[in-house]
Amino acid sequence: MPKNNIIQKDFYRESGKMLDTPGIWMKCVNPNLHFIYILRKTQRHPKNSILGMFWRLVLRHHQIKYGFQIYPETQIGAGFYLGHWGAVVINPKTKIGRNCNVAQGVTIAQANRGKKEGVPTIGNEVWIGPNAVLVGNITVGNNVLIAPNAYVNFDVPNDSVVTGNPATIIPNPAATEGYIGNKIED
Repeated sequence: MPKNNIIQKDFYRESGKMLDTPGIWMKCVNPNLHFIYILRKTQRHPKNSILGMFWRLVLRHHQIKYGFQIYPETQIGAGFYLGHWGAVVINPKTKIGRNCNVAQGVTIAQANRGKKEGVPTIGNEVWIGPNAVLVGNITVGNNVLIAPNAYVNFDVPNDSVVTGNPATIIPNPAATEGYIGNKIED
């Protein structure tokens, strides 16, 4: 795959095609993709520049409109995919790898005290199911599936499925097979 901009790589995850600007705009009728487009445009511009301030204002409007509380400071790798519309909260200090899917109702939060004080770091090819909660200074490895409604406040190794509350880890080398489509290489 040729070098393309991060917006094209995010949209590739949905369609399996590298889209030009008109193609991207046509896909922006989808609230999830529209929000990702605005988030990435905001991330491109310095906070105190005129364009940076403009895009932050647009982003804030769409955070409220769509229910996504994801900030431009959040480090998110290429191929980010929001599976469904609404109610996603991600701490701005979180780091997320490439080819990651986040479903509706997900919270990725900071712990303010205790042994795990801090925010999560999430690897590549991670699928986070509906209403899952990840909290604290934890590391989620690569090729990890976090099942719906799981509560994760501990490190998760590569090639794992995490399920339940309290959560348990099930080793699985094919954890995200069939869950993460149209992967981008970077």
